[in-house]
Amino acid sequence: YSFVPFSPVAMLDPTILTLGGIVLGIAIIERILERWGVIDLVDQFEKVMRFILPVTFYGALFYFFATFMF
Repeated sequence: YSFVPFSPVAMLDPTILTLGGIVLGIAIIERILERWGVIDLVDQFEKVMRFILPVTFYGALFYFFATFMF
């Protein structure tokens, strides 16, 4: 018996899944553009993603712990 109930289903929060899906979609688009040879646009995506990925990760982590009931 655990005094701190924890379920892995709690990580299936729609907000976190949406943010993860958006970031994953942008990464897939970046790889497709790289395969097509549009390197200038890929460089722009890389500059934006270098900022968005950490902000999204820490924001989702903060949101998860702020809404998770211990």
